[in-house]
Amino acid sequence: MILTEQEQRMLDGKEGYPVQKAMQILVQLGEIYDAKRMIPVSKVHMPGSSVVVAGEAGTKLVEKMVTNGGYFKVPTTLNTGAVDLGQWKELGYPEETYKQQLRLTTAYEKLGGIACHTCTPYFIGEVPRLGEHIAWGESSAIAFVNSVLGARTNREGGPSALAAALTGVVPEYGYHLQENRYGQIHVKVEVPLKEAVDYGSLGYWVGKKAGSKVPVFTGIASNVTMDQLKMLSAALASSGSVALYHVVGVTPEAATLETAFGGREPGEVLTFDKSALAESEASLNKHQGQKVSIVVIGCPHASIEEIGVIAKELDGKHVAAGVELWVTAAQPVKAYAQRCGFEQTIVKAGGKIVIDTCPILSPMAYVASKKGMQALVTNSAKLAHYAPGQWAMPTYYGSLQRCLKAAVEGVF
Repeated sequence: MILTEQEQRMLDGKEGYPVQKAMQILVQLGEIYDAKRMIPVSKVHMPGSSVVVAGEAGTKLVEKMVTNGGYFKVPTTLNTGAVDLGQWKELGYPEETYKQQLRLTTAYEKLGGIACHTCTPYFIGEVPRLGEHIAWGESSAIAFVNSVLGARTNREGGPSALAAALTGVVPEYGYHLQENRYGQIHVKVEVPLKEAVDYGSLGYWVGKKAGSKVPVFTGIASNVTMDQLKMLSAALASSGSVALYHVVGVTPEAATLETAFGGREPGEVLTFDKSALAESEASLNKHQGQKVSIVVIGCPHASIEEIGVIAKELDGKHVAAGVELWVTAAQPVKAYAQRCGFEQTIVKAGGKIVIDTCPILSPMAYVASKKGMQALVTNSAKLAHYAPGQWAMPTYYGSLQRCLKAAVEGVF
């Protein structure tokens, strides 16, 4: 790689141990992917923010960077942690996990990290511009920021994101290069998508077929919402490893079909029709009639609009005995919900707004076993995909309204 004078100083250790170690990681990564140079990044979103991911080794690495005087050079938000730091005991998380998470979060804060602990930083003000180079982790956020916002990031892991935050640069390869951002698969959507859950089902079906390729969607209405695109992003990145997609007439790099493909012909054409929608929904419903134990909304984290809908649906109702309702969200969004009275309505109905964590990156299997939970209900294709394997809990999958009805009646 060709390094600038400043980058070479960092690699030579002239700016201290943390920066030197970070540059060593980035140079090795660049050589693996045949990058010619480094490029500056303006923002980082840190995927290794949960102790379930980072473990003791990752926590000690972050603490070592603190001890040696490290500090982030660009604004760095933290992805979801392993527990709700304020409600961990009430929710059933183990104390040891809480203590470990507090250590990791504190270390990141000392480095300058913004401890928002969310998988939807774009809902709390971190909104990169079209073409802006960033270094984000968290699969759903990567797909969203690349596609819906048109910023440029690769799929950063914990070490590479930490290195980017300490140096402010990343190797120029992958989705930072225009030639890699054109579509490869044309997906014709031929069934009306009415709710966010339909977009999750679409993404889950396409992700399995696309793998890591770039799909281009036609047939999606121009008034598609941010929450619907959030669900599409998460599902594409769960069943596959899609980090970038285009929606013709909607996303910024897809004004036309020709623009999205860069004038090339698609390598494959897929048709998503009623049978494909039914197939996807069926594959995500993995229950065999077990009792509903917990309903989880907010994977990825819920927006204030979603929470408003939940509060309206629950007003004057109450969650069934023996059923838990969790609405996961970022702490700033929870503050909005308090100001609007939405949280009070949800709590009065027997639900909780859970912050700092998400079930996928928490020791949820421990909680489920401790509480004797039998089945999960969710409107998230991502959560329905991961929960049976991670929690050993079967899933009921359906629309937001159907999930809230299950919470109130105890039956899906």
